[in-house]
Formats: sequence, C-alpha cells, structure tokens
Amino acid sequence: MSLASQIEAKLSSAFHPEHIEVDCESHLHNVPAGSEMHFRVVLVSDAFSDLRKVQRHQRVYAVLSDEMAGPVHALALHTFSPEEWRGQAPDSPQCLGGGKR
Repeated sequence: MSLASQIEAKLSSAFHPEHIEVDCESHLHNVPAGSEMHFRVVLVSDAFSDLRKVQRHQRVYAVLSDEMAGPVHALALHTFSPEEWRGQAPDSPQCLGGGKR
C-alpha cells in the first residue's frame, strides 16, 4: 500500500469525510524519483464545522503523527466543512527549493 493510500485510509477512518483527496506531490520537488514525502490533502468533513483552521490542522496532524514523524516531509492541508466546500481547493505553489530554481 502506498503512503498516500495509508494517509487516505487513516483520515477517512478518523473524519468520515464527504470528500477526500490525497495527492503525492513529491515529483514536483527536488527529491529522488519515486519518493513519497510531499502531500496535498483536501478534506471535507462535518468534524471541521465549528473549528478554526489551526484547530483543523492540529487534528489532522494528530491522526498522522506517525507519518509526520517519519516519511512525510511536507503536508499541504485544505480542510473544509461541508458548508464551506465549493468543489475545488487551491493548487500547491511551485517548488523553488533545491535544484528547481
């Protein structure tokens, strides 16, 4: 099972989302081919309805604490309540680090 699939399974179990996207964006960064280190997550859940953005992120980080302590280097989080969700989250910015300039 890929790391993206593991992340999706954990978040699905914890938040029962209406919508979830977990995309590995490592290929956009200056890392070895085949790396799974940089991820973009779009998560729409009732669990976020009365929480501020930082609280939402803290809850996601708590669920993914093992991954954040190990293989995950970067996690772009886009968290929405169902009322806030408009069907699209922003794209990640272009990486300018390492040899990508």
